[in-house]
Amino acid sequence: MIAKLLGIRRPVVLAPMGFVSGGALARAVTEAGGLGLIGAGYGDAQWLDEQFRIAGGARVGVGFITWSLARRPELLDRALAHKPCAVMLSFGDPLPFAEKIRAAGAKLILQVQDLETTRDALRAKPDLLVAQGTEAGGHGAYRSLFALLPAVRDLAGSTPVLAAGGISDARGVRAALAFGAAGVLVGTRFLAADESLAAPGAKARVVQANGDTTLRTTVFDIVRGYDWPAKFPARALRNSFTETWHGREAELRREVSSERRRYGEAVAAGDFDTALVFAGEGVDLIDSVLPAGRIVERLAA
Repeated sequence: MIAKLLGIRRPVVLAPMGFVSGGALARAVTEAGGLGLIGAGYGDAQWLDEQFRIAGGARVGVGFITWSLARRPELLDRALAHKPCAVMLSFGDPLPFAEKIRAAGAKLILQVQDLETTRDALRAKPDLLVAQGTEAGGHGAYRSLFALLPAVRDLAGSTPVLAAGGISDARGVRAALAFGAAGVLVGTRFLAADESLAAPGAKARVVQANGDTTLRTTVFDIVRGYDWPAKFPARALRNSFTETWHGREAELRREVSSERRRYGEAVAAGDFDTALVFAGEGVDLIDSVLPAGRIVERLAA
């Protein structure tokens, strides 16, 4: 079903990680038989245009944080002008954008984290759902994947479901298929791809990490000035910044001006002992940086 729906040979979709899943990575995943999605993040029109140019006409899609589109709806028009084969929306009400996406000929993919968001997503009549477990890197809710997935699958009816969260090798793919998924959406394993836009230091951190060195926290959102709802903390690698501030969020908010300057300097210097690296619990299974095509082959083995 998913092969025909998305025009792919392998049941692997690249998670649209903001400013990590660029045009080169999306194209490489598509060329290996999966589907690449460019990660628009919080929205940068010029960056988005450049990444579609880099994709070079490959059959790729794009993913948005839905709240960012609510603030800047022109970004969706910008993306649709590049004729993506699919648009993925996460976190927020997709209904204001669903018809425009369908009218442009793109498949509508909606990410869900619990049964409430699943019911809301189904009202928008998506072509595909993504059940995201708490094991995933980045923002998410509180249900683990292999408990959530069959429940979403039962609610979805004829709408196929991708599994997301902690999947880094073929064993995870096989498990997801056994639980009723039509395929998988993979992020962290592709962060450590040659074509990823992540900094070399961030890729090295992922390769060196294990699941025990991740945590779900809000401290990076606070210091970066992003007002995410409390139900959506973000899974990231532990570092000196989390050791200092996780559990002291109220104090961080009081000192955010000075900490934001220090954090910005660390980002500019590539100092990932302070700067953020989103990563899922599947980092245990990532032992090297590889070409994206090799990663797709390994996942689909």
